[in-house]
Amino acid sequence: MKVFELANIKQQKKRDITNEKRRVKNSQVKSTIRTAAKKVGKATELKENKDVAAIQESYLTFIKIIDTAASKGIIKKSTAARKKSRLAKKVNSAVTKLNKTA
Repeated sequence: MKVFELANIKQQKKRDITNEKRRVKNSQVKSTIRTAAKKVGKATELKENKDVAAIQESYLTFIKIIDTAASKGIIKKSTAARKKSRLAKKVNSAVTKLNKTA
């Protein structure tokens, strides 16, 4: 964590430090969201995957992560809703395909 000291005022120096900490934490959470979304996408796209439970479990994990981020204000609520909706479409189509073939 590197903070450039531009300010001369003590309170502004403190704010610079806390802003940097928040920026790092927020970027970590956003990265976790992207990783969880990729895991759901991979689970739905695998040709040999016949496990509906694994798909739904990865989707529920994604929902938990993104709802927490939205409630803390890291991402906007509408962004969270949009991402959940798009992944829900993929999950539902994958589950229906698996159910038809089974």
